[in-house]
Amino acid sequence: MNKRKLDVVVISDVHMGTYGCHAEELLQYLRSIEPKLLILNGDIIDGWQFSKRYFPKSHFALIKEIMNFLYKGVQVVYITGNHDEVLRKYSDAHIGHLTLTDKYILEIDGKKIWIFHGDVFDNTTKGSAKILAKFGGKGYDLLILLNRAINYCLKKLGREKVSFSKKVKNGVKTAVKFINKFEQTIGALAIENGFDYVICGHIHQPCKKEIITAEGRVTYLNSGDWIENLTALEYHSGKWKIFQHDKSDFQDVDIDNLITTDLNIFSEKIDYIQNYQP
Repeated sequence: MNKRKLDVVVISDVHMGTYGCHAEELLQYLRSIEPKLLILNGDIIDGWQFSKRYFPKSHFALIKEIMNFLYKGVQVVYITGNHDEVLRKYSDAHIGHLTLTDKYILEIDGKKIWIFHGDVFDNTTKGSAKILAKFGGKGYDLLILLNRAINYCLKKLGREKVSFSKKVKNGVKTAVKFINKFEQTIGALAIENGFDYVICGHIHQPCKKEIITAEGRVTYLNSGDWIENLTALEYHSGKWKIFQHDKSDFQDVDIDNLITTDLNIFSEKIDYIQNYQP
């Protein structure tokens, strides 16, 4: 398969370790591209709900695929989110081609881009509200699991799939207001600091739009998620676009074959990443 060459790819909100994670679909996508820079913009592994009882082969295969990018010399930037906040104690670490950070500033084609997860502007992830957010995360995961079972039945009956969580988000006025406020707040701050683009994740809403204030304008981008929307941001030939995964465009991945790679070769790759000197 010919891989698409891209300058920058941004993915976020994968939530590995949860039932909602579409690991196989993301694996299909990653194996179809050849980026120069891969940005993992938070909530890649779900530390809030992580359990040894549930971490399927496809999730391990995803980690291995990201390590393959590193081994091939692709620059990978891991930006921490609220669900993988445990990694923030190691922020600004560099291991070979891997950078771990809380935010990232990228300058490309004369444009200044501010990239961060976005939870810093969400009060529900802080203090006592964080406990409720964690319970909400578990409820959301169960809703996704139930939704999949119902969609399986609908498919057998020849009916269209439905998304309960999307209907809830789109139907609840407070959720819509929160998303709009989130986007406007981030956009205004980006304009104030002289950025041309600002890129976030966190709210699971893929988006590309212009935000205009009295002080100027900025392009706001959100990479969406790999729970429901299955989206990523791609930059190539001077343009940003939202990629939307369509299963019909890809072949199934043999997960068992991928994760049974000779352990000596895999260990060799880890050693290379750790010992890399620029």
